[in-house]
Amino acid sequence: MTEPAKDATCPVHAPKDHPKVPREKTGILLANLGTPDNYDYWSMRRYLNEFLSDRRVIDYAPWKWQPLLQLIILTKRPFTSGAAYKSIWNEEKGESPLMTITRDQTEALRAALTAEYGDEVMVDFCMRYGNPSTQSKVREMTEAGCTRILFFPLYPQYAGATSATANDQFFRALMKETRQPAARTVEPYFDHPHYIEALARSIEEAYAGEIDPEILVVSYHGMPKRYLMQGDPYHCQCQKTTRLLKERLGWSDTQITTTFQSVFGPEEWLKPYTVDEVARLAKEEGKKRIAVVAPAFSADCIETLEEINEEIRESFEEAGGEEFTYIPCLNDGPAHIEALADVIRENLGGWVTDRPS
Repeated sequence: MTEPAKDATCPVHAPKDHPKVPREKTGILLANLGTPDNYDYWSMRRYLNEFLSDRRVIDYAPWKWQPLLQLIILTKRPFTSGAAYKSIWNEEKGESPLMTITRDQTEALRAALTAEYGDEVMVDFCMRYGNPSTQSKVREMTEAGCTRILFFPLYPQYAGATSATANDQFFRALMKETRQPAARTVEPYFDHPHYIEALARSIEEAYAGEIDPEILVVSYHGMPKRYLMQGDPYHCQCQKTTRLLKERLGWSDTQITTTFQSVFGPEEWLKPYTVDEVARLAKEEGKKRIAVVAPAFSADCIETLEEINEEIRESFEEAGGEEFTYIPCLNDGPAHIEALADVIRENLGGWVTDRPS
C-alpha cells in the first residue's frame, strides 16, 4: 500500500479508521512520444517492440505483422536505431534529448501555472512508449488527490499514430483507477495563434543571423497516404500550419514549401518526401541555401537531430547544395512555453481559478 499524500487528512465526519484523503487538485499531464532508456541493443529492442506493436502506428493484421517484426525487424533495427540514438544522446544526463527537453518544458510550465493557480494544480509529464509511463503518472496524480486530469498530447497536429494513441493509453490508465478522475484531453493546436507566433519568431530569429536561405522547407513527420484516405486529418492540419506560418511571415509561395519525412515500409506515404525534395531543390532548381524547420515536433528528437540534421542534410549536400540550416524545434523557449500555457488555460475553464493577487 502506498503512503498517503502529505496533505492527506481524515474527512471531518468520518470514523477514526477512515483512510486519509488528499486535498483535491487538478492534474495537468503532458504526453510525448517516448524514448528508449538507453541505446544498447536490448533497451532499443524493448522500446521498438512497444512502439511498432501499436496498432495505431502499424495497422497490419498481427498474424502478418508480428512474425516479421519479431523475427526480422527487431533482430536488426535495434542496432541501427541504437547507433542513431548514440549520435545524439545526452551523455551527461544519461538520456535522450527528447527526455531532457520534455522535462525542461514541464518544469517551465509547472512554474508558470503554479504561479497562477497555486497548489490547485499538479503538473507532470509521461511518455506513450517507454518511461515514465502514462499509467505510472496517472496513478501518481490520483494518489496525490487529482480528481480531475487534463491530458495534453504534445502534438500540434492530430494523427491517429500520435495524438490518438496517446489518448488511448491515457484512457487505459484510467480504467485501472479505483477512484477514476474526471478527464479532458486537449485538442490539436496546429492553428493556435500563439503557437503560430512562436513558430514564426523562431524562424525570424534564425533568419536574422548569418544565414540567407533561398527557401524554407517545412518538414512534417510522414504517414501512409492510406491513413489520409481513411479520414485522418493530419495532412490537412499540416498544410494549414504552413499556410498560417507563411501568412504571418508575409512570404510568397516560392519562399516556403511543405514536405514529409520518416518514411517506413513499402507503401506510399504523404508526399513530397523531405529527403527527396531537398535533393530536387538543389539538383533541379539550383538552390544552394535552404533552411528546414519541423513544426510537428514540440521537442527536438531523433527525427530532427539525427534524421534532418544528418541524413536530410547529407541528401541536400550530395545533390549540390551548399548551405543547410536546421532551425530547432520550439523546445522550452519562452514563446513556446507561453503558447502551451495558453492552450492549457483555455482547457482548464471551470476547473481551476486564478490565485488571489
